[in-house]
Amino acid sequence: MGHDHGHDHTHGTNKKALWISFIIITGYMVVEAVGGFLTNSLALLSDAGHMLSDSVSLGIGLLAFTLGEKAADYSKTYGYKRFEILAAVFNGVTLVLISIYVFYEAYHRFMEPPEVASTGMLIIAVIGLVVNIVVAWMLMRGDTEENLNLRAAFLHVLGDLLGSVGAIIAALLIMFFDWGWADPLASVIVAVLVLISGWRVTKDAVHVLMEGTPKNVDLDEVIKTVESVEGVEGIHDLHVWSITSGQNALSCHAVVDGRLTIGQCQRLLRTIEHELVHKGIGHVTIQMESEDHPHEDSLMCGGTREHQH
Repeated sequence: MGHDHGHDHTHGTNKKALWISFIIITGYMVVEAVGGFLTNSLALLSDAGHMLSDSVSLGIGLLAFTLGEKAADYSKTYGYKRFEILAAVFNGVTLVLISIYVFYEAYHRFMEPPEVASTGMLIIAVIGLVVNIVVAWMLMRGDTEENLNLRAAFLHVLGDLLGSVGAIIAALLIMFFDWGWADPLASVIVAVLVLISGWRVTKDAVHVLMEGTPKNVDLDEVIKTVESVEGVEGIHDLHVWSITSGQNALSCHAVVDGRLTIGQCQRLLRTIEHELVHKGIGHVTIQMESEDHPHEDSLMCGGTREHQH
């Protein structure tokens, strides 16, 4: 049960981090939008728009976690955990679209740099940087390595953090050197980073939706592990995929010694499950068959289990 408890604990930590981040980001987005109107700063209004996308992204992330907690039913036999991956795709695509829009805006600003109230812009951008650092730190405490949904939200905030840095530098350059082009230049640099992040998240999420082999699973190692168990003569029809972030599943046919009893088959199955959980696979479905009767006798030794470790 320890394995599931650990997963639930991480899930709870991730959800809490998203909740607090959502409240902070949404609150500061309103402050930045009002500040943008008061200082007549297009840069701040654009950044407020970026923070709106962060807020939406975090909100969808929270919805994904909530839906993911719903129990499996006859309609969704794996439950609703895949919604987290769909949310990650949405967030990744949103990041790409935001970066394209920033490129478009930057092009027009290079042609005609707008008049910016640089002092007000600098103050609000500095506060924005502090807010984004706090939120990014909170999200980093979650499982941003394994959980695609949380990583997408983290990258949104990271992009906004870099946007705040860019706005600060641009404000200083406008204040001291009257370089109006500094604002669109900073935007382009941030847009490139946001584009790369969005592309990576989208690619990883689509890989999960396409039932691709999880990145933390070595198929050759899995085959060696199963075939090294005494009584297993070989495996075929092997499939390894992710149900959602951090939850990998495996199904295969295992050819075993035809003289094994049902009890020995069950012990063999438990041994394989125990070995595979250390390879990052918790949900195992194995159909066992003898070499003499590959399919007719296979049901006597079949097994599907969620390994509790």
